[in-house]
Amino acid sequence: MEIPPPKTDYHKRLVSVLDSVAEESRLSGKKPGLLLHACCAPCSSYVIEYLSEFFNITIYYYNPNIHPESEYRRRAGELADFLPRFLPAVKNKVRLVEAEYNPQEFFDATNARNETALQTEPERGERCRRCYELRIRKSFEYAAENDFDWFATTLSISPHKDAEKINQIGYTLDKVKDIKWLPADFKKNNGFLRSRNLSREYGLYRQDYCGCVYSMRGDENRGEA
Repeated sequence: MEIPPPKTDYHKRLVSVLDSVAEESRLSGKKPGLLLHACCAPCSSYVIEYLSEFFNITIYYYNPNIHPESEYRRRAGELADFLPRFLPAVKNKVRLVEAEYNPQEFFDATNARNETALQTEPERGERCRRCYELRIRKSFEYAAENDFDWFATTLSISPHKDAEKINQIGYTLDKVKDIKWLPADFKKNNGFLRSRNLSREYGLYRQDYCGCVYSMRGDENRGEA
């Protein structure tokens, strides 16, 4: 797909894409496959609820940025526990795939150990962009290798994430192979609010920092993912 210009309304673009997907599914009699990168259960909740009527969804849990490992395991376990309790996920047979946890991949991709100025950046900076790219690229590669029709990420549901950077990365990747990026700004249209409400309803653990060791440093960098 052509990369959209800056300041694109990605929620409107998503609505338009979903209209086309629904019509194609009506004609073919089947839903396309979507590989959905997810960082945690709270961020997945609303996105699954919203998209499951349009796609056969597989959640891809790839987050080598999360520190420490105990936090990574807690978030992964919460997601695995949530899906069998969440009616939209159960009804639509949402699957979960967990990738290998290798924090070195995050440090290699961001180069923050060498570019020390990146360590103190607030969220939405270059360190975060490199982290988005790592996780989205890995998801794209898995989707391409396993014949998914679409790929996406839940990351844009957070008000602390830069939806434009996320979507620019996705559109760049989908030019490489015959697999389509699903554009979105899931925080829009009360998406973030809905995720908070679902978190309360299901008693989900909501972390108070994005995930990496640098996002733990100082109150100015902390905020719900």
